[in-house]
Amino acid sequence: MKLYNRINGEELKKRMLESDEKRVTLSFYQYADIENPKLFRNKIYQEWSELGVFGRIYVAREGINGQISLPEENLEKFRAVVDAVPFLKGVRLNIAIDDNGKSFYKLGIKVKEKIVADGLDDAAFDVTKRGVHLSAEAFNKLTDDEKNTVIIDMRNHYESEVGHFENAVCPDVDTFRESLPIVEDMLQPHREKNIVMYCTGGIRCEKASAYFKHRGFEKVYQLDGGIIEYARQVEEKGLKNKFRGKNFVFDERMGERISEEVIAKCHQCGKPCDTHVNCANDACHILFIQCDACAEKLDSCCSTKCADFTHLPEEEQKKRRKTEVFNGTKFGKGRYKAFNKGGETVLE
Repeated sequence: MKLYNRINGEELKKRMLESDEKRVTLSFYQYADIENPKLFRNKIYQEWSELGVFGRIYVAREGINGQISLPEENLEKFRAVVDAVPFLKGVRLNIAIDDNGKSFYKLGIKVKEKIVADGLDDAAFDVTKRGVHLSAEAFNKLTDDEKNTVIIDMRNHYESEVGHFENAVCPDVDTFRESLPIVEDMLQPHREKNIVMYCTGGIRCEKASAYFKHRGFEKVYQLDGGIIEYARQVEEKGLKNKFRGKNFVFDERMGERISEEVIAKCHQCGKPCDTHVNCANDACHILFIQCDACAEKLDSCCSTKCADFTHLPEEEQKKRRKTEVFNGTKFGKGRYKAFNKGGETVLE
């Protein structure tokens, strides 16, 4: 059996968008000792592809991290297959809240050095001594004590820009690796307080909470299951929702709505908007926030330069890609802003 996708990605994406199959999007992770990651990767690729699983899964010696979708009718079969793996038995599957089933269009399982790039020397501290897990209800109760509690968003700036918890500290960082020393410095004046961390599904906080406990912080907590599980519990139990806006997700959806509030702005005109897109010019492909009006005006591109470029013949585009510089070349994810302080659109 083939253990890699051999079909053109654009064709697979087209099939997914045209399909009316009911699919479920979910995420999961588990830290474990995997002796032979490549062998394990090949085994689950065969088993999971037979169940119609699409998604992005990372396997490393330290465990597994996955974001997937699968046919709704195969969900229980998938649970059984996962439970058959000793270290995955009973692992929580974080079911997406705002889901149209169009999150992934192919299955990709990669062997990595780590399941989350953190830049840490795991041998230097005990990664099992993590922070106290908080349910949605416990999270709400602890964070009500604003005087003695600091809420830290362990995600990247482009994630927190469209949604975050009330009163959360949101570091201006591009990567999880970059955030760890920055967050540590930010927390120094609050060492005696409750440190409550959260991320999308919980995996970044598993490592971060253990690291900060190693660094001497004692009252360390983490939101169990992250924003995804919090949203599920809030809806199921009728709890107060302290999350504002949209939860950024790393799949075709780009986000799932947790509250109706829109806290971000279109990067081109400055109007309220929290829709992330990638520039339609594949030579640029920068991630940014764009409203429908600007998308129509600029052919779903980040600038007039990119819009004009997409109208060139393909051969001319290929030739110019070697020398042309676009916003995606110059800026990181979500860093590009086309509007200035006066609200006038500035297009490069």
